[in-house]
Amino acid sequence: MTDQAVDSGGRAGPARGQFCGRQRELDSLRADIERAGLDTIAGRKAPRARVLLIAGRPGSGRTALAERLVERIAPDYPDGVLRARLTEPDGRRVPPEETARELLETLGIEGPPGAGEEELSHLLRKAFTGRRALLLLDDAADAEQVDAVLPDAPGCLVVAVSGGPLTGIPDVRPCTLGGMDPKSAIELLTGYAGSVRVTVDPQAAESVAEECGGMPAALVLVGGWLAARPALSVADATRQLRALSGDGDDGPPGVARPLVRAFHLVHGSLPAAAARLLRLCHLAPGGLVDEHTAASLGGCSLSQAGETLERLAGWGLLHRDGDRYRVPGALAPLLRAAAGTTDRPEEIRLARARMLERTVRRLQACRGVTEPPGSPAREALDTLPNGLRFPDARAAAEWLRSRQSTLLAAARVAVADGELDTLARRLVSALVRALAAHRGTEAAASELYTLHGLVLSVAERRGLHREAAAALLNLGDLDAGTGRTEEALTRYRAALDAGRLARDPYAIGRAMESVGGAHQDLGDWNRAADWYGRALVERQTRGERADEARLYGRLGTVHTYAGRYGEALRHWRASVAGYRRVGDLPSQARALSEVARVQEYAGRPEESVQTCRQAVEWARRSGDLRLQAALQLRLADTWERLGDPAAARLHRGTARRMLDESADGRQAPEADDPGSRSSRPDPAGPGARPAGRSAGAAGDPAPAPGPKGRARTADRTGGRGADGTSGEAEKGRRGGSACEIRSALAED
Repeated sequence: MTDQAVDSGGRAGPARGQFCGRQRELDSLRADIERAGLDTIAGRKAPRARVLLIAGRPGSGRTALAERLVERIAPDYPDGVLRARLTEPDGRRVPPEETARELLETLGIEGPPGAGEEELSHLLRKAFTGRRALLLLDDAADAEQVDAVLPDAPGCLVVAVSGGPLTGIPDVRPCTLGGMDPKSAIELLTGYAGSVRVTVDPQAAESVAEECGGMPAALVLVGGWLAARPALSVADATRQLRALSGDGDDGPPGVARPLVRAFHLVHGSLPAAAARLLRLCHLAPGGLVDEHTAASLGGCSLSQAGETLERLAGWGLLHRDGDRYRVPGALAPLLRAAAGTTDRPEEIRLARARMLERTVRRLQACRGVTEPPGSPAREALDTLPNGLRFPDARAAAEWLRSRQSTLLAAARVAVADGELDTLARRLVSALVRALAAHRGTEAAASELYTLHGLVLSVAERRGLHREAAAALLNLGDLDAGTGRTEEALTRYRAALDAGRLARDPYAIGRAMESVGGAHQDLGDWNRAADWYGRALVERQTRGERADEARLYGRLGTVHTYAGRYGEALRHWRASVAGYRRVGDLPSQARALSEVARVQEYAGRPEESVQTCRQAVEWARRSGDLRLQAALQLRLADTWERLGDPAAARLHRGTARRMLDESADGRQAPEADDPGSRSSRPDPAGPGARPAGRSAGAAGDPAPAPGPKGRARTADRTGGRGADGTSGEAEKGRRGGSACEIRSALAED
């Protein structure tokens, strides 16, 4: 939060965190909550949450007042307090979709990756339905930011902090802050300077309060300056402030002159190293600084950085935020301006590069600790300094969780600086790998969508067609995974164009498969078959036998959907032959089971029975108990449909034993084949099991596609795909999983 300037206290005075003054404003705000709104007066039910506005210039203590109000009224809102910051310390206006996603995560709701403002705002309003929650929106730049996340729940209350009116939001209740009253201002100053110096010269204390315009942020800075100089009097502070008055105290736009003078007083009296580190703190992503960030910015040791940060916090120049320090929002523009006039651009760029480089190495350590001993990532971890390593994977995961928003901000900062594109690519790649290692690609899909978008912006800016293709494929996969198939198709076509410009056969082949997969998801079997055929030619040209077998299976799948069973059988048999050539017995068994399914659809049950028995035999030879269990369950479904429940029970019992023994690491005995004891033909149940079902889920019966094959299959499950490939390979037909495509990101 910004402008925590009313929190007072110091070494010589009251404990830090004491709130001074603003009682009249607090009473007014509480009265506004109880007062009837315009809708109530008009006899209408309020359609949305009430909005209380606390308006004031940076440094007026607006956020501290908002936090104090929230603290007092929070018990009246049993569904909790939610906070969001709408402007970052570097002045970046947070897009409404980011705010909505952040609030959804706070409520325990995962927003779809890549969803826009409208969709996320709708989900957020739906989540607030029936709740009595308190929402604090800090540093709102305009009414649009507030309106996008305003709950359609009359039981909720929104406390917004802004520099001005929120025109466009009806029935807003404003509270405009000016300077503090003299008594409260002197109380705040006393908390830092100590009661003795204020008591012996109360008139000087009044003069300091007047020079500071009653602004809490300015009073805190002057109080911290006095606390660090016990030999000086309050009158000395008055003289120093008056000496700084003049034409040179205008400062950045929107910053009050009293705050500018107080900052110059404190900054000018700091030791050179501390002043430089303070100025560079404005480069910290999200305005949050820890010892590692400060050490890299200042080019000093961790111990020196920690000591300096602690002193700066004691002087009111930084605020503690857990194990980190936050740059006060009121001081951020002053620090940027001071760095621009004091430090050379090359020094600032070098400091940012050092910070981002340390972040890259920290992320590499975060990922490396999850790798097995002897792996390249683990060996690289051993070369890093001890200060960058983690004791174990749990500590690394906790660090990644607590720093996630800051790391994403660092990625945005790196990409925004066009001079650091190489470093930006390395940082984004390291962050993607760390998120995938600790959270998995599905759980981190939203963050990965943002990161791939950043990669795409760098690639397009630098003309890096290969990286652009990889980013587009990843974004397309995430779109497809959330049902935005048309958007995914557009991404895949763009990836194909980028792959051709890069002359990258991998990207071209994956993009063709992805286009085919998108058409398959849209139910356009002819176009899907056409694009799968093009991808197959690419694989055959390069002699990639395993991918060739997989693509034959894709073709068999879409022909099955289209009801072209002859073509489907031809392609599935080619898939079986391909897997046999590469020695992949489990995939060969799965492909055979699909052949049996198509034969059943085509009305050839005897052939289907024979083929299914071959599939069971190859599964047995592969030693894959889970695959054998899946086929046994498929046979059970077939016997169930054919009216032999006893045989079905036997097959299901065999499958359960296989699954149990697979979990225990034991080998199951060969199952008796009920077909050998029954005169009834066994039409091999592959058709009873929809494509994409895993062995663990195969016990749930599901109808087969109809005569025209229009029923959709679970192509995006984590189990097995329609052609028997793993879930990751199934994603590959849409351009590869996020993990696969990440390898295409160049890491210099």
